[in-house]
Amino acid sequence: MNRGKVMIRYKRLKEEDLTNDLLKSFNRFQRTTQVVYKNNADYIIKQDHFVDHWDEEHKARVTSDLKNCMITGGAVIGSFHNALLVGFANIEGKKFGSRNQYLEMPYIHVSQEQRGQGIGKKLFELCCQFAKEKGVEKLYIGAHPAVETQQFYRALGCTYAEEINDEIFSREPLDIQLEYRL
Repeated sequence: MNRGKVMIRYKRLKEEDLTNDLLKSFNRFQRTTQVVYKNNADYIIKQDHFVDHWDEEHKARVTSDLKNCMITGGAVIGSFHNALLVGFANIEGKKFGSRNQYLEMPYIHVSQEQRGQGIGKKLFELCCQFAKEKGVEKLYIGAHPAVETQQFYRALGCTYAEEINDEIFSREPLDIQLEYRL
């Protein structure tokens, strides 16, 4: 059996690409055993066991979020193996921060079967390119607290956010607020 690298195609999606079945076969599965959490000014690793797995209802909410992102001036980038979506990320269109220096990257996900091939890194790079075109200094990411997710962002050069966006933080208070200087 050939386990070589799969050919992946990346494209900026259009509104008509965001169909109700776009995420139908997307496998957002993650088993977490350790998380990073903020304790006062320190970030600590602790044991925490849970599974994230999107059902059809959650996938519909994500698709709706992606459509709204596009309508409000943001971008959605997909990665495809043949016609199958195997990864996606998005950048919102609304600037924020004390100097309007941020754009939010709320989603970046790779289907479980395709992880470890550099797809997430490439999606991140394409999001950075879009953010630069929009004239901001930084990406803002409310990142899943799983140690593996935090390692992914650290490897890309993300750091703890200098300014915390209360709206983003309130959506998921256990997320670690990160930024990436473009």
